[in-house]
Amino acid sequence: MKQCDITGKGKQYGHNVSFSLRRTKKVWKPNLQKKTLIIDGKKVTMKVSTSALRTMKKKGIIAS
Repeated sequence: MKQCDITGKGKQYGHNVSFSLRRTKKVWKPNLQKKTLIIDGKKVTMKVSTSALRTMKKKGIIAS
C-alpha cells in the first residue's frame, strides 16, 4: 500500500460528483518520493510524502 513511512499518510476515498450529482468512486493517493536518509549513521531508503519532506527541510532535519 502507498503510505508515507514517517507520517503514515495513505489513500483517501471519496466521490467524484458530476453536475447531475451522479457519484462515482474516487481515490486520492499521496505524493510519495523515495529518499535515502541517514539515520544513526546508516543509509535508509524510505517512501516519504512531499509534505513531510518540506517539513523536514523547514526544521533543518535534512539539507536541501
